[in-house]
This record gives sequence, C-alpha cells and structure tokens, in this order.
Amino acid sequence: MTSLPAATTAPTATPTPRPAFGTVLARRMGVVRFENGRWGEPSVEATAPLTLSPAAHVLHYSSTCFEGLKAYRWADGSLNVFRLDKHIARMRQSARHLVLPEPDPALLDGLIRAVVRAVADEVPEAPGALYLRPLLMGTMPNIGAAATPSDEATLLVLASPVWDYFSGGMKPLRIFVDDKNSRTASHLGMVKTGGNYAAAMMPTLEARTRHRADQVLFCPGGTVQETGAANFLLLQKERILTRSLDPSFLHGVTRASLLALARDLGYAVEERPFTVAEMLRWAEHGEAALSGTAAVLTGVGTLIHENREYPVAGGNVGPETLRLRAALVAVQRGEAPDRHGWLTRA
Repeated sequence: MTSLPAATTAPTATPTPRPAFGTVLARRMGVVRFENGRWGEPSVEATAPLTLSPAAHVLHYSSTCFEGLKAYRWADGSLNVFRLDKHIARMRQSARHLVLPEPDPALLDGLIRAVVRAVADEVPEAPGALYLRPLLMGTMPNIGAAATPSDEATLLVLASPVWDYFSGGMKPLRIFVDDKNSRTASHLGMVKTGGNYAAAMMPTLEARTRHRADQVLFCPGGTVQETGAANFLLLQKERILTRSLDPSFLHGVTRASLLALARDLGYAVEERPFTVAEMLRWAEHGEAALSGTAAVLTGVGTLIHENREYPVAGGNVGPETLRLRAALVAVQRGEAPDRHGWLTRA
C-alpha cells in the first residue's frame, strides 16, 4: 500500500508592521500664501519639499502654529472630518497670539476638505483614519525682525494616513510627575506652537532615561497641569476631574469632546485646579488618562513622584477609561449618533 505524505502545517504569515504614526504623507497637500496684505488663491498640489528663504521669520523667531485633526472613512464610504470648526477656531486663536496672519475660516475649511477629497483613496478603513496637519508659518525674509511680526506667511495642510494607534493593545502609561517646572510660558500654553513641544522634550527624555516614563506630567507649584503632548484626566465611576481651562495649557479638542460625552453618559464632571497630593489620593481608588487627537484616550498605570511609584487602576487601563474612549471613537467612526454635530462631510 502506498503511504500518504506526512501532513504539513502551512507557515503562518507574519503581518507587515504598519508605519509609525505621522511618518507617511499622502501624495497631495494644500497650500496658500499671505503676501501684500492678503491671502492668495488656495491650491492642492503634490506633496513636495518647500523652497524657503534662510532668513525666513519662522526659522529664527519660531513664528509658527499648527493643528491636528482627523477624517474618518465610514462604513458607507463617506469621509467625515471630526470637529473641523473647533480646530479652525483654535488655529486662528494661535495665529493671533503669535501675531501671524489669521486664516479666514472659510478658506481653511475649504482647503482642508479639498485635501481630504484629493487623497480620498488613501484614507484607511476603520480603525485607521486620515490625520490632518494644518501648518501656518511666518516667511518674511528678515533676520533682524525679533520684535517685528512677519508680514508674509505660508499655510499648508498636510495629510497622513494613520492606522490603529493601539494595534498591539493599549498599554498603561508610566507618568513622571514634575511638580516644579512648567511645560511652557504661562501666557502661551494655550497656543499650539512647536516651541511648546520642544520645551517639553528634554524633561521627557530625561524622565524616560531615569524612570522609564512615557511622559512627564507638569505640575508647577504642585498644581496639576498637562503632559508635554496631552491633557490629563482623573476618572472614577460616574465622575471625572480635570484642570479648568486657563492660558497656561492647551485647550484640547479631544478633551472637550470627551467631557461633553461624559456628561451625556451621566458622569459628574469637575473642571477645577487640583494638587499633586489630591491626584495621588485619587489614584488609590480611581483612574487617570491622557487625551489627545492621536490616541483619543490612553490609560495611566503608574504615577512616579519623588522616586516613589504609585499604581493607578491596579497598574492597568481602567474600565472608565475604556468606556469613555469607546464612546467617542464610535461617534468619530459613524457607529453612534453624532448628537453634537461634530462631524463635517468632506
């Protein structure tokens, strides 16, 4: 009798890792320039390097601000931008504080939506999205203009396909609590400018080296503020505590959206100053999380203060964090009703 060949198991294909968030640009970008006291005609062009004078104001005096928002592909194939009006308003606010030409709301709205439509075939399916980065910078060529605002500017809208932020599962963050330093100058904390992120970089890298921390929570004078790149929330069953808005930290659009949904879900939301000591007491029985456009809401598992580690939610991502994140993501993806009118069809 002829023997059959031994059964073999087909090799399991290893999934190709996705590019890191923000490292891939779509093939088209939006461009419009401000010269001679007015904005020119916006255009959607091939994404390419810029030609910039070495004396450009932005290179010497950091006259730049940006936004970060997302467009989502829904199950019906439509493309929808989350909180477009809110991001436009915040960018105009940033421009005012940096004495840059303010983009007209209709101009910026139209350019962002035109870019989304131009790269529609590059928008990933859920849980991916199209990350959008409007960028405004002063381009006046004058290296002697330290006390003079730029009378020329370029506004770009970059697009970047992004995939599931937690493809390997959400991991609880380790947060170093810095109760001495501020993230940025107190009057510019609400401005979304690159200098604020640069100011937080060295403390964050030091905390990573010394404490294996993922982020630094800045708490000047012992009062909780925000991390270098995200707002901070404390959560318990049906209760949320977060810092009340003031000019010293960024007024996050994701933060505002989460708080609105939390109220819809019956949470009691407190917005007020609170201390490091109160935060550490809360951590004994509650949760902590960071909110931002990229990850939406990320759980904190450990707070590190004065060389002591304080576990939060048992060192895990807590159920209230997961519940609130899921509620907002469902709205963004068109899986739950948009009761607040947050989504704009591209």
